[in-house]
Formats: sequence, C-alpha cells, structure tokens
Amino acid sequence: MLAIAIALGIIEGLTEFIPVSSTGHLIIAGHLFGFVGDKASSFEVAIQLGAVLSVVFLYWRRFLGLIPNGPESRFRTDSTLAGWAGLWRIGLATLPALSVGFVARHAIKERLFTPEAVTLALLVGGAAILLAERFVAGRRSNSLEALTASQAFGIGLFQVLSLWPGTSRAAATILGGMLLGLDRKSAAEFSFLIAVPIMFAATGYELFQMREAFALDDSLLFGVGFVISFVVALMAVKGFVSFLGRGSLTLFGWYRILIAPVFYFLTRSLSF
Repeated sequence: MLAIAIALGIIEGLTEFIPVSSTGHLIIAGHLFGFVGDKASSFEVAIQLGAVLSVVFLYWRRFLGLIPNGPESRFRTDSTLAGWAGLWRIGLATLPALSVGFVARHAIKERLFTPEAVTLALLVGGAAILLAERFVAGRRSNSLEALTASQAFGIGLFQVLSLWPGTSRAAATILGGMLLGLDRKSAAEFSFLIAVPIMFAATGYELFQMREAFALDDSLLFGVGFVISFVVALMAVKGFVSFLGRGSLTLFGWYRILIAPVFYFLTRSLSF
C-alpha cells in the first residue's frame, strides 16, 4: 500500500496544476492499482490538499500581498492583484465555480463521473487547447499585474467548466485567461492562485463528509501521499511556469487526445 500511496502522490502532484486532468489520471491509476472505494476517495482528498499547499508555499508573497494595507501590498502599488483590488479579483474568479459546484454537486457525481463523460471531457479539452493556441498565436497579451475585474470574472466562468470531471481546472482557467487577454505565464499563475480557495473549499467539504472514513491505521499512508504530492507539485508548478515562458500548450492538447481512448478502455467496466 505504501508504494501505491507514493505513486498516487506523484501522479496528483504532477497533474493537478497542468492542463491534463488530475481526476482522469487518478481514476486510471486507482483502477490499475485496485485502489478504489471510500478509503481511496479519502486518500485523494489528502493528496489534493498537499498539492494546493504547494502553491501557497511557492506564492506566499503574492498571498501576503492580498492583505489590505499589509507590508507586501504596499510594495505592489502598480499591481491590480494586491490588497482589496486583488481580493476582489480572486473572489470574482472563485465565486462562479463555488456556487455552481455547491448547487450541482450531487448531479455532478451521479451523472458526470462515468467513463464516457470523463473521456469526452478529455477529448474536448484537448481539442480546445489546440484551437485556443491557434486563436491567440501572435496576439498581444497582458501581464497578471494588469488583470481587470472583468477578466477575473470571465476566468471564473471558465472555471465552472472544470466541474465536469476530466476537463481539468487548470486547462479551463488557463485557456480562459489566454482567451481573455493574458499571456500564458500570467494565465497559469492566476490559475494557481484561484485554485487555493476553490480547492480548500472542496477538500474541506469532502473531509467533513468523509470524516468517519478516516482511521488511525491509515495515517502513515495518508501522510506519505500528502508529502509526496506537496513536493512533486512544487517541482511541477515551477517547471510548468518555466516551460510556458518559451513554449505553448499544444503538447498538452495532443496528450489529452491520445490518453482519452486509453482512459476509456481501461475504465469502461469500472463503476465510479
């Protein structure tokens, strides 16, 4: 079981913040390892928390800059993503997905957690990446420091699409940012930032719902997965941002298209 915890922690850390769908990859891995059920669901919540904390660690100055009249915000007078203005933009980008996710959470689990639905999301998301890259090629873009409230809300609307498992929250928000005028690196970094409140809310709710599924005997397993996910996500986020400084998302689009049929054939007999 320890080897499974390590493997799943690596997969979560690698895929949570890049546009390939961590949900799809965890479903495939869980199916292959025979690690499914309530314990597997609880474990996934733990490793997701590890991944999201990596963003807090990497961007701690950015988060401190959101404190109104705080020391960091005073040094960011040229940024719209600091102090009250920054909090307003983070809130605008977070509210749509939180609202829709809360209202439609049961329908999502009942109707969209199927091999067919996730496979379709992987395919459509891959094609969307390829089309978006063609659309924004050569177009002038803005940096994150000039983010407008309307852009933030628009990205929040795109984030609603990620409630469909297999779409990828990172893919939806990064593409949304690019289509709304941000450069790739800025779109990715804003995607990381708005992942924190949405994922804390989601994992907090799931932890509360699954509180009886946690057992003391599982603490080592969960702890290992948490740490591995945290460390791997740190490296993945830094590597992804560096890659976007010189490359495009096209590779990830083709990867999704290729992995979609693999996902379907591996999971078509699986009951989620």
